[in-house]
Amino acid sequence: MLQDLHIKDFAIIEEVDLNFYDGMTVLTGETGAGKSIIIDAVGLLAGGRGSAEFVRHGAKKCQLEGEFLVLNPDKFTPILDQFGISLEDNILLIQREIFASGRNVCRVNGSMVTVANLKEIASNLIDIHGQNEHQELMQADQHIELLDNYAGEAIKDLKQVFQAKREEYLKVKKRLQQWQANEKEYAQRIDMLEFQVKEIEAVNLEEGEDEALEAESRKLANFHKISQSLQLSYDALQASEGNAVEKLGMAMEELSDIASVNKDYEAISDTLSSLFYQVQEASSDILNELDQMEFDEGRLYEIEDRLKSIQELKRKYGDTISEVLTYYHNASEELYNLKHNEGNIDQVQNQVDSLEADLVDLGQKLHQVRQDQAEQLEQAVLDQLAELYMDKARFSVEFKKPAQLENMNANGFDTLAFYISTNPGEPLKPLNKVASGGELSRMMLAMKTIFSSSQGITSIIFDEVDTGVSGRVASAIAKKIHGVSDQSQVLCITHLPQVAAIADEHLYINKQIVGDRTKTQVSHLSEEDRVEEIARMLSGDQTTPASLSAARELLKKGL
Repeated sequence: MLQDLHIKDFAIIEEVDLNFYDGMTVLTGETGAGKSIIIDAVGLLAGGRGSAEFVRHGAKKCQLEGEFLVLNPDKFTPILDQFGISLEDNILLIQREIFASGRNVCRVNGSMVTVANLKEIASNLIDIHGQNEHQELMQADQHIELLDNYAGEAIKDLKQVFQAKREEYLKVKKRLQQWQANEKEYAQRIDMLEFQVKEIEAVNLEEGEDEALEAESRKLANFHKISQSLQLSYDALQASEGNAVEKLGMAMEELSDIASVNKDYEAISDTLSSLFYQVQEASSDILNELDQMEFDEGRLYEIEDRLKSIQELKRKYGDTISEVLTYYHNASEELYNLKHNEGNIDQVQNQVDSLEADLVDLGQKLHQVRQDQAEQLEQAVLDQLAELYMDKARFSVEFKKPAQLENMNANGFDTLAFYISTNPGEPLKPLNKVASGGELSRMMLAMKTIFSSSQGITSIIFDEVDTGVSGRVASAIAKKIHGVSDQSQVLCITHLPQVAAIADEHLYINKQIVGDRTKTQVSHLSEEDRVEEIARMLSGDQTTPASLSAARELLKKGL
C-alpha cells in the first residue's frame, strides 16, 4: 500500500509531498492541472520507462520517492531476496532519479537496482489501469495466470507437482539429447581414454622413483671418478705412510701429556681427540663405500630406459609423477562413467518416456481443473457486468488446441484467452479487440473486482477508466471501484462526480502561475471543500445552489 509520495522537479511539479491511506482516494481537478502527472510519477516508481523529458525545465534531475507498506510480507520477501534486498518493518522505500542527461538511478530500500528489476519488484505492489494501458487483463498470454489465481487452492498443489515433474523431465531429456547428439564424440573420447590409461598403466609408476633412479644413474655414470676419489681419500686418511689418522694420533698423545698443566691445553687435547675419532670413522665409511663399489653397465642402460619412459609420460600428462598419476585416476574415472553411460542409454530413454507419460496425465488434470474454474469465472464476470448494466454481454474463456510436449511451459499444455461480446447478435471476440471505451471500462472494472483479491496487489490505480459513461452506469462504476478498495488500496483519477463522492479521501490538483512558471499544487479536501469540488464537477466552473445541493446528496449516498 502506498503511504507517502514525494515528487520534486517532475514535469510541471516543483515539489509536492502526499500522504495516502487505505480505502479509496480520488484525484480531481481541471484538465491539465497535473492529475495524470502524479500517476505518471507512481508509474515510474513501478518501473515505467523514464526519459529526460520528465525533468522540470531548468532542473538537473527529478526525484521520486514512494514509501509502501507491504501487507503480504510472506509472499513478497522471496521476491526481494533474489535481489539481495531486505524488508524491515514491512516498509519498502522506492526511490528514482532521472537526470537531464537521461541517466536513471533506482533504489529499493537503499539498494541500487536496474529499471527491469524495479519493474519486477513493483509489479507485485502497484497495478496502474488506464484507458489505454490495461496491463495483464489486456495481455492474452497473461490470462492463464489470471485464471489460475482465480482458481487458487483448487489448482495450486497440482500446478506445483507439474512444475517439479517438468523440471525433472527437462534435465533427463537434456542428458538424453546430449548423448544422442555427441554419440560419435563420446566413442572417440572412449578410444582416447583407453589408450591413455593403458599407456600409463604399462609403465607402472611409483611416487618418487624418478628421483631415486636419477641419483643411481649419476652414481653409475661417474663410477670411475667416484672410485678414484674414494681411494685417494682413504689413502690420505689412513692407508699411506704418514697418513692423517697417524699424525692426528701423535698430536693427540702429545697434547694429552700436557692437558693437566693448563685448561687451554686440555681444550685443544679434547678437540684433537674428537677429530681423531671422527677421521677414523670417516675413513671406515670410505672403505665401506669402496668395498660396495661395483660397476654394472647393464643397470645403467636399464635406468636410462626407465627414465626415458617416465619422461615421455611427463611430457604428455604432467610435470611430475604425482601429476601423471592424478591424470591417470581422472581418466580412469571418466572412462568408467562413459562406458557405463553407454550401457544406460536405454534406461535414460525409459525414464524420459515415463516422465512424459506423467506430464501428459498431469497436464490433462490441470486442463480439467481450469475448465471447471473457467465456467465459474465466466459466471462471476457476467454477474459483475450485469451490475454494470451490461446484462446482455457474453463472456467466455476460450481454450486453444493443447500444445505438444516439446512446447509445454510451466503452466502445462493449455493456451487460453478471454473473449467477450458486448452486444446481442455479435460474435465473441478477444478481450483486447473490444472497441467501445465505455464498455471496455466496465469490462475491465468487472474483472478487476474479481481478480483484485486473488492477485494480491496492494495498490490499484485507475486513471480515468470511467471515460465514456454517465448516469446510472456512472453510479454503478463508482460502487464497483469502491468495492475493489475493500481488497486493495485504490487511487482513482476521475471526472465523474459519482465516483468522487463515494471516495474515502479526496485530493484536489490545481495549477498556478507563479512569476513566469507553472506550478502544480495538491491538497486534501475537507468535507465542505468536497461539496464545492463535486458541485463544480456537476455544473462546470460556476457552482449553483442546485449543484451544491446535488453534491451534498451524492456525498450522503456515498457515505
